Amino acid sequence: MLTVTENAVEAIRDLMVGESLPEWAGLRIAAKRDETNALEFSLVSTASSGDEVVEKADVRVFVEPEAVAIVGDKVLDAKPDAAGRRTFRLVGQQGPRE
Repeated sequence: MLTVTENAVEAIRDLMVGESLPEWAGLRIAAKRDETNALEFSLVSTASSGDEVVEKADVRVFVEPEAVAIVGDKVLDAKPDAAGRRTFRLVGQQGPRE
């Protein structure tokens, strides 16, 4: 199952600021239809039927069934890019854990 770091929790919270989303909203990870092993991330109001739900603190990540095989036992992390914006990355379980 996907693990979420504290850095990723903070990044998801930052994304949700100013959005008109209910408190049970979250970040959804879905497989891109036209690209093998590619993922897309979006903020959604609620999980879709069949989504795996990962909760940490007050944040939820919804993983679409087709994306579960891609994210597997990985860690969702977020690091600042050159402009200071946090970007998400998936790393193996040996990666950062918080």
